[in-house]
This record gives sequence, structure tokens and C-alpha cells, in this order.
Amino acid sequence: MTASAETTSAQPVAESARERVPRSSSTSPSRSVGSAASTAKQAPSTFVHISEQPFTLANWHQHINWLNVVLIIIIPAAGCTAAVFTPLQPKTALLAFVYYILTGLSITAGYHRLWSHRAYSARLPLRILLAAFGGGAVEGSIRWWSAGHRVHHRFTDTDRDPYSARKGLLYSHMGWMVLKHNPKKSARGRVDITDLNADPVVRWQHKNYIAVLVTMAFLFPMAVAGLGWGDWKGGLVWAGIVRLTVVHHATFCVNSLAHWLGDQPFDDRRSPRDHFLTAIVTFGEGYHNFHHEFPSDYRNALKWYQYDPTKWVIWALKHVGLAYDLKTFSQNAIEQGLVQQKQKKLDKWRARLNWGVPLEQLPVMEFEEFQEQAKTRALVLIAGVVHDVANFIEQHPGGKALIQSGIGKDATAVFNGGVYDHSNAAHNLLATMRVGVIHGGMEVEVWKMAQRENKDSTLKSDSNNASIVRAGAQATRIQAPVQGAGAA
Repeated sequence: MTASAETTSAQPVAESARERVPRSSSTSPSRSVGSAASTAKQAPSTFVHISEQPFTLANWHQHINWLNVVLIIIIPAAGCTAAVFTPLQPKTALLAFVYYILTGLSITAGYHRLWSHRAYSARLPLRILLAAFGGGAVEGSIRWWSAGHRVHHRFTDTDRDPYSARKGLLYSHMGWMVLKHNPKKSARGRVDITDLNADPVVRWQHKNYIAVLVTMAFLFPMAVAGLGWGDWKGGLVWAGIVRLTVVHHATFCVNSLAHWLGDQPFDDRRSPRDHFLTAIVTFGEGYHNFHHEFPSDYRNALKWYQYDPTKWVIWALKHVGLAYDLKTFSQNAIEQGLVQQKQKKLDKWRARLNWGVPLEQLPVMEFEEFQEQAKTRALVLIAGVVHDVANFIEQHPGGKALIQSGIGKDATAVFNGGVYDHSNAAHNLLATMRVGVIHGGMEVEVWKMAQRENKDSTLKSDSNNASIVRAGAQATRIQAPVQGAGAA
């Protein structure tokens, strides 16, 4: 989501003269034109855009985009100050609230989901209304706003992102509009806006944006309140400026708060997040992690109870014939994203746990060697894996006599139901006691051979290349318990 005022086409020309530092020159008047041209051709340009220069007491004012400062700081501050001295009539309060909804939804349903992402199509009357009320939000023309937003999605969290969250909460909220940017470093030329240029409503609004801004942001609400019930001043102050201020910071939160607060159920590689508080503030744009994964879906919220009035309005407009071709991603694609992100979180959690030394890293010993070492160590063999149980003998829930009877022996049958069919927790605990494997030791060697031959095996790897040990599929668990007393 972006927000700023549209600048005129003449502004960059005027800025180019005062924002660049001229290269030093000692050329005398007597130098020939040809010589000067040759020197200019040989010497590299040292013009530096003001945004590339450090802030100083002498140039700080040149870093500021004063048009935007007037529109998003000075006018709102003046209006909020005037509101203290302007009585709020009930009808004017209602007008301000309704106009807040209309202008806010024109940004979210119009500028954002319709024109930036083409999440649905709109009939001409709806496009005209969205363009008009969107102009009353004072966030730039449709063409300017949508182009910038497409850049944001293409270059999220990078230096090319016009309001990157990586530059700080305040910067992404409104700092990016206050400071000037080097047009040569803009990525706007890297996004396709041919569809915007082909829309006559977009072209007309862009060409006449200043007139649309003044009329719809200030004159229209003032005229409604003035002609309706004689509250000209209240219409301008409350329904015009105060309402505008609230709309600004509500939609600005999509750039800032939606990249800082909440969960990331679909992807955590970039900053967008989902949170119901942001959704309440931003007309439903708070489920931002979903939106960045599925940008052309007309919905931001998937569940019926999640707050997304923009989605509801678009759905309603479809049923009255003003909107059509509402786009949605398949439920399969959405659930794939959820599963993958949950698995990624599980992998991180799994990596913090002790699962024992991986089987392939354990030393291999002969059975006779195991028996010999068991004379001085509390070693127990289960499913081909050697375990040192010395520190667990006193803690064994079944008593130390039973576990001592298995030292130096193959206790596979005992552990897997011969005496007691141990729980998943017991198998997981046993894995932390691994010290070796027996050569030719049943499942272990078969599994290791399968790994070497790149064959499928029951043990898989997670995204960290660590083995996934499923409950009931531990290396020491034998699905069909071996019959026999063993060490019993």
C-alpha cells in the first residue's frame, strides 16, 4: 500500500537545477567553445542528487519534499488545530464518518485491489466513483499510486522498495513521502502499467489530479455540509481535513504496521504479517502476509470471521452488477503455502531438540566387540543400535533389575513388547543414549545402505537436512515385536 501526493511533471525539471551540486570549473571566458566542449566530453559528470548527499544545516531543506509535507503534515496539523475551535454538529460527524469510509474503501478496493493487482474488474460507473473518492483520500493519482505499489511487491524489503520496512517503522509509515528520492534510482520503469494507461478513467484522473484532489478532499465535503445544513466550516474542517488525516494514517499503516505486527503463516522470508488489529485499522488490509503471497486474490482475509470489509464490499458490488471476474487462488495452493510454512517452523523447532547422534555418524562395531565393552560399560543392544544406559539405570520406571538384565545382550524383543511395548517418549529418550551400531545390525545397516544407493528409505530429511523421526517410526521400534524372552 502506498500513499503520497502526485507531483506535477514540471517538478523534476525544477528540482534538477537546485538538487544537484554543480561540478567545479575554472574555465575562463577566453577558453574556446570547442575546447570547453572537449573538456566537458572528457570529464565525468559529478552531479550528485540531493538524496545522495548527507544532511547538513545548509542543505536539510533541500532533502524535504515540501509538497508532500504540506499535504500530509501541515494541512492535517492546521485542520486538527482548527477542529478544537469548530463545533462538531451531529450531521457533520455522520458525514465525516461516511466520507471516511468512502474514501478509505476507494483506496483499498479501488487503487489497491482493482487497479494495482487487477483482483477483479469493475464497470465504468464504479471506476468513476472509485477514482473520484480515491482522489479525496489525497494519496496520489491511480496511475502513480498503482505503479509504486507494483514496485513495492516486486522489490519488497529491498533498496528498490519505495517504502521498505527494512528502513524503519517511521520511514515506511510516512518518512518515504517526506524525503526526496533520486529519480534515476527509481524502479518504476521496471513495472508494466500498460493496463493503467489503457484505462480512460485512470488517464483522466492522472491528468487532472490536482483539481480532483482539491474538489473531492475539501470542496465536496464542505459543500455537502454547507448546502445541506449550513455548516460550511465544519464540513471543511471535520469532513474534509480531520477525515483526511484519519484516512491517511489508516492506509499508511499498511506500509508500516502490516510489516511489523503479527504472524507469518505463509512465508517468513519477507516482512509482511497478518494481524487483526491492522485489519481493523486498514479496512481489512491487515492480513498482509497472505496478500503478498497471493496478491491478485480479491480477498485479504480467508475466514468468515476475519475482518475484511473491502472483500465484503467487492463481493456485494458483484451481486449488484458493478464488479465482475473476482479472482481467487485455489484452496490447494493456499493450503500448500500454509503446510510449507508450518513445516519450516517445525524444522526450526526440531533443530533445537536433541534427537541423539544421527545413525550414519555412529561408529560401527562387531557384536563380539559390543559384548566385550559391555563388561565394563552399561551397553544395551536394541534393533542393531548400541546404547549406553549407565545414567538411566537408577531412573528406569520398570526398576533397575530389568534394565541391568539387558546389559551386554540384544534387548530388541524385550523393549518392543516382549516385556513392555515402550512409548514414543521412551524410544526418543533411548535415541539420546546411542553410542554405536552393530555391523549387519538389522534396520540400521539396511537404512545406511539405502542412503548410499540413493534409494527410498523410511527416514527423511527436513529443510535443514536433518533426519525427521516420526512418532512410531524410531530406529529402535520394531513394528512386529520379535517373539522371545531375550534378556528377560
